[in-house]
Order: sequence, then C-alpha cells, then structure tokens
Amino acid sequence: MKKIIVFGGAFNPPLNSHFSLAEQIVNEYENVEKIIFVPVNSKYQKSEALLSNEHRYNMLKLVCEQNENFEVSDIELKSDRPLYTIETLNILQKQYPNNEIVFTTGTDNLREFDTWHEAEQIVRNFKILVLERDEDNMDDIIALNPFLSANKSSFIKVKENIRSNLSSTFVRDKIRRGKSIRYLIPDEVYRYIKGNKLYEVM
Repeated sequence: MKKIIVFGGAFNPPLNSHFSLAEQIVNEYENVEKIIFVPVNSKYQKSEALLSNEHRYNMLKLVCEQNENFEVSDIELKSDRPLYTIETLNILQKQYPNNEIVFTTGTDNLREFDTWHEAEQIVRNFKILVLERDEDNMDDIIALNPFLSANKSSFIKVKENIRSNLSSTFVRDKIRRGKSIRYLIPDEVYRYIKGNKLYEVM
C-alpha cells in the first residue's frame, strides 16, 4: 500500500529545511506516493500571530509545484475553527482510502503526545514518523512516557534525519532587521516575500 506522509506546521514562512526533510523521507522510505504539507489555520493559537492563510498557502504551493512528490492541502485553512490532528488525519484518510496515511511530528511535540485530543485513536489508526530535534533521542523520550511506551510500535524514527536549528522565527527576525535570508528559504518563497513585502512590520 502506498504511503502518504502528512507534514503539518505553521510554515511561517516555509524553510529549505522543511523541504529537505520531506525529500529525505521520500528518499529513505519505500512506497511513499507523496508528501502533503498541511499548514495550520491562522486561528491556531501561537505566541506570535501567523501570516495570513493565503500567503502561507501560496508560498508552499510555489515550492510544491516544482516537485512531483510534494503537495499542499488547505484542509485546515478552510475550516471555521482549528482542527484537531485526528480530524485532519481522518479527513485525509477518507480522501485517500487506498493509501496508508502517516503523520510526521518532532520530538518536541512527541513529549506531549499523550495530552493530544484522541491520542489513543491516532496511535491506533495511524503510524507517526518522528523527526528528532536538536539533541533529542526518540527512544529515550518514549521510554520515559508510559503512554508512548505502551504504543511504541506506532512511532517510527526518521532515518538519517537532517537536523537543523534553523527556525521560521529566526528568518522573520532577519527580515525585520533588513538582513539577507537568501539560501535559508527556497528561491520561490524568497521572491514571494520580497514581492509582497511580508514580515517587515510584523
């Protein structure tokens, strides 16, 4: 059965590291049909306001159009409220009934996975591909958490994970300070940000 990998995030803005990780997943795992990037709705509560749904979707689309393995979904953007992860995954499973839906998350989120809405349903129905952040070790995190330990077969460590400390916050700060962001983000995203004067006063 072909796999569809769900890569969620704020993508505020999308970085080269997001796409290099996605490409690594395609390279390392058999039967991956495509990676679907799912940007969160701007209603999603974060410490800093997200750029509009339209701009973040457009930036992802510009990059995904250049890679036949990448696609962007507006499932969460079209919703009148923030969707729970289980809701998004269930919607995608209905859209792709003949595919295995696999969700990606970082070890930063893995630590809190047991507190997620319907966490038991997520691990029962879907595999979770885990990206190790910074110096994190997935196995150590799982061993320390009873829920994760009981469901450890649902979690898969990304092979030869490309680790990066680069964050969208770092890029936004560079823009505000008038510094170059070339080579931190895809050229398509760079041109879009410059053309629309994004983040300069956020």
